[in-house]
Amino acid sequence: MNIVIHHNPNCGTSRNVIAIVEAAGYKPTIIEYLKTGWTRPQLLALFAAAGLTPRNALRINKSPAEELGLLNPDVSDETILEAMVTHPILVNRPIVCTSKGVRLCRPSDEVLDLLDQWPTGPFAKEDGSLLIDAQGQRVGA
Repeated sequence: MNIVIHHNPNCGTSRNVIAIVEAAGYKPTIIEYLKTGWTRPQLLALFAAAGLTPRNALRINKSPAEELGLLNPDVSDETILEAMVTHPILVNRPIVCTSKGVRLCRPSDEVLDLLDQWPTGPFAKEDGSLLIDAQGQRVGA
């Protein structure tokens, strides 16, 4: 299975997603979008595949969204999209693409729905919270 992860290395959720995918035996393609940036067509395709709008995918915390005036409900999706291309940090993360679909994986356990196989349990996230128990079952599901 080919897996692409649009990743921010400063984000714990994004790091957890990579750890889950790699522990499941996959070698994902990791795109550090803060370095590569986004194109308008790329964002439109990802959002359409994930069932998101630019507003749904807007990162609010630790981003310039508020100071750019993007939190106002009257701001159009087109304006948000243009800002995301200019300021890649505005796109929430991680966005994961597999043959099973595309998803904004927040929280990180959302990635399990996109995988054919899971990590062997028990498996814990970076913060120590259990994600998969010793029997291979998703915790909290």
